[in-house]
Amino acid sequence: MTDLPPKPATTPARPYFSSGPCAKPPGWSADRLNPVSLGRSHRSKIGKQRLQYCIDLMRELLKLPDTHRIGIVPGSDTGAFEMAMWTMLGARPVTALAWESFGEGWVTDAVKQLKIDPTVVRADYGQLPNLTAIDWTHDVLFTWNGTTSGVCVPNADFIPADREGLSFADATSGVFAYDIDWAKIDVATFSWQKVLGGEGAHGVLILGPRAVERIETYTPAWPLPKVFRLVSKGKLTEGVFKGETINTPSMLAVEDAIFSLEWGKSLGENGLIARSDANAAALDKIVADRDWLGHLAADPATRSKTSVCLTVKGADEALIKKMASLLEAEGAAYDVAGYRDAPAGLRIWCGATVDTADIEALGPWLDWAYATAKAA
Repeated sequence: MTDLPPKPATTPARPYFSSGPCAKPPGWSADRLNPVSLGRSHRSKIGKQRLQYCIDLMRELLKLPDTHRIGIVPGSDTGAFEMAMWTMLGARPVTALAWESFGEGWVTDAVKQLKIDPTVVRADYGQLPNLTAIDWTHDVLFTWNGTTSGVCVPNADFIPADREGLSFADATSGVFAYDIDWAKIDVATFSWQKVLGGEGAHGVLILGPRAVERIETYTPAWPLPKVFRLVSKGKLTEGVFKGETINTPSMLAVEDAIFSLEWGKSLGENGLIARSDANAAALDKIVADRDWLGHLAADPATRSKTSVCLTVKGADEALIKKMASLLEAEGAAYDVAGYRDAPAGLRIWCGATVDTADIEALGPWLDWAYATAKAA
């Protein structure tokens, strides 16, 4: 009979390692949310003020230049990215990069819904395609940080300054955790539920000046649903980027996002990035110390520091499910099984709202869960 390791004496204080919605910021409580806009119309003076304040905080923390607009839109990151695709694609050829599930989703939208016959450049889970071979006379779609594969672009250097097409970045697991060169990004989208630990349902759309020009000079061949419309009388609907949302937002979710943004601001410049870096480094040490654990993204230069995807020696889907169930039952880690379309493995969120001490405490529990699941 195999001797199983004892259960560790220390459990992570906040065992929330889900890759979305992610852990709330330390010290979060519903009682600490400002109720000033709750029960009020989003079109009231206070409603507009709070929405604009949320936008201003995002701009400050992201170091977003005045050349770029930022707006709150429906449908989480998915809605924001689809809004960008449906309003701007079709003006020139398109290249879609796919190395994980959500990138494949944008390929499906382009091929089956918009029917624009894009050039599709793929790489297996854990890999990046050759970024130097991209034709930038095309509009280019890519995920900055592949949430389901643990692979990220190393930086924005692969995007030329003199590009003819637009760069579309699904950056939902990257913003606030990476220093992004916004001059290289024409369109970016994200949701509050990742690095900020906010609530779902709302997306954020960032438009650079070249994207605004496209919107104002190009009319897509397909009809646009109301929640995608960004133009009125041939001009960008500026109100969307001043807190006048297209449809009714949850003011509770807005106040929750403001709490997270104010917390992020309190950490000082690059504080959110520093916390994500520390968490990823702590998980790297856990992996390095165990021969049964590995990184799905083998190249450290393209390895995510937020949604970190791990390989488990000899694991199949059943073993991973067993490990995740054991950890959840002990209150040691929640929601750590890899994404359903990814190779069998673990996925540990290391974004800024997670405490490094909890990552460190997770290591012995992974040992226990692995040994226990294998012996079952």
